[in-house]
Parts: sequence; C-alpha cells; structure tokens
Amino acid sequence: MKTHVMRYSLAAFALSVTLPVSAATSLEITGVKGKLKDNVDAYVSAIPEKDYSTSLRFRQQLEGEIRDALKALGRYNPTISFTDSVDGDNSVLKVAIKPGPKTVIAKSDIQITGDAQDDPDVIELVRNSGLGLGKTLNHGKYESLKSSLSSLALRKGYFDAELLTSRMEVAPSRNEAYITIEFASGARYHFGKTTFKGSQIDLDRLESLIPYEEGDPYLASSLGEFNQRLSNVGWFSSIFVGGAVAQRHDEEIPVNVVLSPQVRNQVETGIGYSTDVGVRLKMNWHKPWLNSAGHSLDVKTELSTVQPKIEAVYKIPLDDVLNDYYQVVGGIRYVDNHDTVSTEYSLGLERHWRLDSNWKRVASLRVLYEDYNQGAEESGVLAMVLPGLSYDRTRVRGGAMPTWGDKQMISMEYSDPALGSDTRLFHLRGRSAWIRSWAEDHRGLVRIDGGAVFADRLEDVPPSMRFFVGGDNSLRGYSYESIAPRDSEGRLRGGKYMLTSTAEYQYRVYGNWWGAVFYDYGSAWNDSPDWLAGAGVGVRWASPVGPVRVDFAWGLDKDKDKFQLHFVLGPEI
Repeated sequence: MKTHVMRYSLAAFALSVTLPVSAATSLEITGVKGKLKDNVDAYVSAIPEKDYSTSLRFRQQLEGEIRDALKALGRYNPTISFTDSVDGDNSVLKVAIKPGPKTVIAKSDIQITGDAQDDPDVIELVRNSGLGLGKTLNHGKYESLKSSLSSLALRKGYFDAELLTSRMEVAPSRNEAYITIEFASGARYHFGKTTFKGSQIDLDRLESLIPYEEGDPYLASSLGEFNQRLSNVGWFSSIFVGGAVAQRHDEEIPVNVVLSPQVRNQVETGIGYSTDVGVRLKMNWHKPWLNSAGHSLDVKTELSTVQPKIEAVYKIPLDDVLNDYYQVVGGIRYVDNHDTVSTEYSLGLERHWRLDSNWKRVASLRVLYEDYNQGAEESGVLAMVLPGLSYDRTRVRGGAMPTWGDKQMISMEYSDPALGSDTRLFHLRGRSAWIRSWAEDHRGLVRIDGGAVFADRLEDVPPSMRFFVGGDNSLRGYSYESIAPRDSEGRLRGGKYMLTSTAEYQYRVYGNWWGAVFYDYGSAWNDSPDWLAGAGVGVRWASPVGPVRVDFAWGLDKDKDKFQLHFVLGPEI
C-alpha cells in the first residue's frame, strides 16, 4: 500500500496557528497540537496560497492533505469539519480537526540475518527505532529505519547487504499496523592491504599513521581518521583515502591512498595587536618536509617594541610520527619592558611523547645565555644548562568559543654548576584553566597560574626566569608585567613566587557576540605577597579566525590610572 512520509516546513509555518494566505481568504486550523499540528501545517503549506478559497473543490484538496498528514503519524480515522465566515472584506475558512484514535503496531517482525545479527550497533538501531509492539505508528520512523540500516551497513563494511522485505500494512477499522522487515547483511568485510601512490615520504613513516591493522573489521570512520592524520603531518597538498569496494574479495577491502606533495617552502606574514606588547609584525618560514623521512623546519620572526624575537624549530619524527618526535629549538629574544633590558640566546633539544592518557610529555635540555640589566641595581651575564620536564593536556569542544574545555600544564627546569651553569636554581611553573557552559547562552571561565623559583639569591636568577604579573592574561587592570617586587629606587626586580587567578562569567548577547564580567586576583613576591585585585567587563566575539576579546578593566588596588583597556585575539585557555 502507499506509505506517507512526514514533510517538514519552515519553523514559521510550524509555529503558526492562523495561516494568513491572501487578501481574500485565510485559514484557521484548530484541534491539533504538537507534532500533529506541525505536520498538518507542513502539508497545508504545500498548497499554493493563490489556490486558497472556500470552494468545495479546495475543501476536498485541503482535507486530503490533512488526512495524509495525520496518517503519517498514525491517525487514520480523523473527523474534519469546515465552516466559513466573513471578516470585513476577507473570508475565513475554519477547519476543526478531531485526530481520532492512534494506530498502534500490532505486529513487528524485524529480522536481521548475516553477520550483522550480532552487531551491537545494529541491535541498538532496531531497539530505538520506535517500531516495537504497542508503539504508535509513524511512517517517518518506518522509512528512517530502512535507510538507517542501509547506511549503517555501508559504514561498517556489510557491502553485500540487501533489504529483502519491507512491508507496512494498516487495518484502519481496527487501528492496527503490521510491519515486516527482513534485512540480510551478508558478511562483514575487513581491511585489506593499504597502498600509497604519489608520496614523497618513506613508506614506514606513512604506515605509522594508519589507525587500523590489516584484517580489522572495516569501519568508514577509521578511514576518516586516517585522512585527518595524513592532513595533520602537513606533508601533502592533497589527500585521498578510500576503500576500493569494487575490488573487494575474500571478505577484504583494499584501501587506496593517493597523495600529492606539499610545496617545500611556505611563507606567512601577518600583523597582530595586543595591549600587552602592542603591534606585532610576524613572518614565518615553513618547510613542511625536508627529506623522505619527514623532517621539517619552522622559522618564526616576531617584531614588536617590547620583545622582538626569532625562533627556529627543526622537527625529527620518530616511529609514531604524530605523537613521538625530537625537536631542536633555537632562538634570540630581546626584551625592553618596564625596568628589564635583556638579550637571550637559547639552544635546546626536546623529546616529545603523547601518552595514552592524552597528556603530552616533553623532556628537554636547554642552554641559555642571558645578558641583562634589571632595575637600577642589577646587571650581568648568566650562562645556564637547564634540563627540564613538562606535562600538558588541552581538551576543548565547541568551535571558536568552546562550550567545554580544560587545560593543564606543569613544567620544571633545574640548573647546577655541576652541569656547567653559572648558578644553581630550580624553576617550577603550573597552570590550569576550565571552561564550562550551561543552557547554551552561559559560559564560565576559571583560571589559575602559579610559579616558584628556588635559588640562594634573586641575583642568581635571570630576568626571564623571574616572575612579573599584570596584563591581558594575568591581572587585568594593570599594565603588562608591571607587578613584582621593587628595588630601593622603586624599579621592578622580579619575584621568586607568583600566583594569579581569574573568575569570569559570559552571557551570549546575540549570535556570536558575548558579554563578560570578570575578577582577577594575584601577586608576584619574594618574601610575602601583596595581593592585588582587578575587575571589569568585556566583549567577546567568536570571529572566523578565533575569539576576539576586549576588556574594560579597573585595577582595584591602584592609587591612580586605575582603568586599563585590554585587547586580545586568540584562545582563552
């Protein structure tokens, strides 16, 4: 028999009780609500407005549409009555509907044969189909189950699957429906051999990116993950990963990968701004692959008034190319900020791991040479050899303005004359931040940042390893790195300890625009902290290139110049 599938309309139709149709005639439909009303409105909206009238012919057409709409949701015996009236120059056709009793499923014979009969995803799909005994008949759910079975079969490698029987019978006089579905899945195929074409990278490097083993059950999502991994390494300009279904044999699907090499040199320029460091000019030179082993080189240059710098990173992937690798890192940074004038030269070797827990671990050995003047009383040159260890993890969900996320980081470095350093110290730093959302329009951000450096004298600590707080991502309402212990002439010396915290509430005002209120609290100190607070309001915009933040902040413990404007483009955690 003919089946009817629910048709959907714009929300404006679904929410309208009275449908204005023309200057001559309007409709008023009563007696249905919820999904029944939505479906009736959807069907009626398919009739052109110019055809609306109070004629017998139109009433018959309208009644047919309404009956079809109700049948789709299991109401086969409605009562529909019409009355018309005149409202000024317009006529009104009123339609009163009594939906009648529900048609329930009296027989549900859904059979799955083949390997899929024991597949938990298929079993769950049938269980949640809404087609069990005693359920109200819904034509849409019947059609949805058939299409979902076929779609799931393709995603999970049942390439010989076939819908042998699909029958829905209705006895309107008894308000009963009888459903019969027989789905033969056949055998589930497995991953066969993976072949690569067009790659400039060694085969063992590529094979380390495969997220499945040969012989594993086929899963389309695994091919999607494989494609993403190939994209993440940055070696290729185009990537195609596909199961060769037409070449399947012996219950195996070969996988073909076609690649095109990325250009060997990429140059990126840009301009940025934040209230911490002002205007920044950037130029990055990237060589995504240097050889067939997949080595890469990045050179990043940043010019600003406060701290221009250049950094080079040479990356050497290991067996697991995405998660395990070495990096050789070198750079020069010049700092001229408040009472610090410093030139830093550094060279280091890093070993990176991504652990099963999704934490990233980095073991490093860094050589630091720093020539500095700090405040009115300190100047010097320090050479240090710094072995270090760090752990960090970032988890976010929800796009440019994450609805959920957290970031944790802890790092430590040690210096000792026995290693060739000029001084002995231990440097510890930890950060943690959380984002949580509720009711779609509300977000909360909590952040805490702390550090300590243990040394016999502050003079033994280079300025780059001392603590200064204040600024966009620290204590808003205070200028960048303007808070720290001072010397006898009132100039900044820097601190051995630091702790800052942030609590922020955000509310979606409209679309991608959010308002914020915040409170920051913290200090940097040597002997005892002098706690300071900042508070204010802000605007957040989830722009196509990332979150844009503008904050109007007040330093609550400042004697003068309490107001600060902060502007940042970049992630919140």
